[in-house]
Amino acid sequence: MNNTYTQEAAPLYELFREFYEAYAGERARIDRCERIYRGDHWYGVPKSDAMEPRPVTPVIHSAIENVRADLDEYVPEAVITADAAEYAELAETLTRVIREDHLNCSYDEEYRKVTHDLLVCGYAVQEIGYDPSAAGGMGSAFIRHVDVGSVLFDPLVTDIGDGRAVFKYTRRTRDWFRDHYPKQAEELSDDGLYLDTDGDGLLVPRFERSIMLIECWQRTYDAKRDKYSVHMVRMAGGVVLEDSRKEFPEGVYRHGRYPFVVTALFPRKGSCLGYGLVDMFETSQLYSDKLDQVVMKNALLASHNKLLLTGASGFDADDLADWSKEVHKGDSLSGVTWFQTAPLPAYLIQYIADMRGSIKEESGANEWSRGMTNYGVTSGTAISALQEKSSKRARMAAKSLHSAFRRAVEQELELEREFALGLRCIKTYIDRADPEGAANADRAAREIMNSEDMPISIRVTVKVQKESGFSAIAHNDTVFRLVETGMITPEVGLELIVFEGKEQAKSLMKSSGAEPSDVG
Repeated sequence: MNNTYTQEAAPLYELFREFYEAYAGERARIDRCERIYRGDHWYGVPKSDAMEPRPVTPVIHSAIENVRADLDEYVPEAVITADAAEYAELAETLTRVIREDHLNCSYDEEYRKVTHDLLVCGYAVQEIGYDPSAAGGMGSAFIRHVDVGSVLFDPLVTDIGDGRAVFKYTRRTRDWFRDHYPKQAEELSDDGLYLDTDGDGLLVPRFERSIMLIECWQRTYDAKRDKYSVHMVRMAGGVVLEDSRKEFPEGVYRHGRYPFVVTALFPRKGSCLGYGLVDMFETSQLYSDKLDQVVMKNALLASHNKLLLTGASGFDADDLADWSKEVHKGDSLSGVTWFQTAPLPAYLIQYIADMRGSIKEESGANEWSRGMTNYGVTSGTAISALQEKSSKRARMAAKSLHSAFRRAVEQELELEREFALGLRCIKTYIDRADPEGAANADRAAREIMNSEDMPISIRVTVKVQKESGFSAIAHNDTVFRLVETGMITPEVGLELIVFEGKEQAKSLMKSSGAEPSDVG
């Protein structure tokens, strides 16, 4: 094993090893959480008897998936608003820009990965960056999920912005390095950074056939300019492959922040990480499985009745064990008796059910949150109210995700301003009644966006992309009642109701000259 590093890479590798070793327990915790989530509850428990039952009832898995289903109703969407009227056109254009970016990077899929990490591992990481090859080569900013098992934050701080560095790492083959870094490929040595990585227990890669590719993000402060700058160094095999200081001496991104946001479900003291649902309910899950084992073992013993014989009975044990015979010869029946396994107390079964019910209730995956009712509740409004009341955990997690999403979009706007808006044409919604006016408004907005000073009246707010079915029905029903009573006009009602294809319907009505009151 050759762990020789260049003079430029040595201090970064030393810092990486410090972080990597500090995260040894964290990697073990994440691995345990993933195993419990997928139902491998007995992993690592010695098996004393080959016939010992090992039952698994995946209550935690079911609870997590139900909360994830709730979170799917809270997919965030960014809305840019302006306090001053002169920036209204800019805010509307930026909203469309961000929506286009999220379509390009398939943020809805990234969001589902984020919710998995948040609930199972306890925290989720998202990266904000700019991809010049996206959108058909026009370039686009993005927000994407980062696997929590491939990123390291400074273990000394609680705010990643105060950390010495952020490391992102993965593994690549030598052939990959020859294709992407032909000049440095032959200089790469075996880094030996695969010692405690065993895969997921199902796939076991040959890590010795690859080299770890490391991205090191560092944030520095310039006291003279009173400004932070962030730089990225990419290295592998003890060699620096890229250094942003050579191409961008003032920083990769103008905003000077780490391009990562971390969302913790249950925050830990003294750390930027968090605990998940598995950490909270793992003990209850394991105890319920252990009690299941006791019940199944009792059932197995009860299904094999034992026959006790004394020497005075005169019967042969092998002869009695042969159930094909109809006649057995012996001296005395008083020496023959059946031994039956005593049944378990009835309260034990109820205790197991109560323990599993507690996991569902405390995790927020109860019957109300899943739309299940045992009392004849059929009204959509009533079911929506019950779901709203029972999904407090999901709403709490959604608020944390939306807060992180808002911070990510703020960085995304800075990247659009720095790299994209002056170079590409944003696909925007064009008013058919006045397409030239809409195009001019977009052009003016982009000019404002690319000016030196960003208007301070621009702010990012977050709304839910799509309401749940019952919530949308209840909301629309309220709007219809207000229109019927004359409290609001049909035009206002059209703006308030929620349905798929709303923007297209409004565009068609404007192009045909029809008003909502004419259609009704």
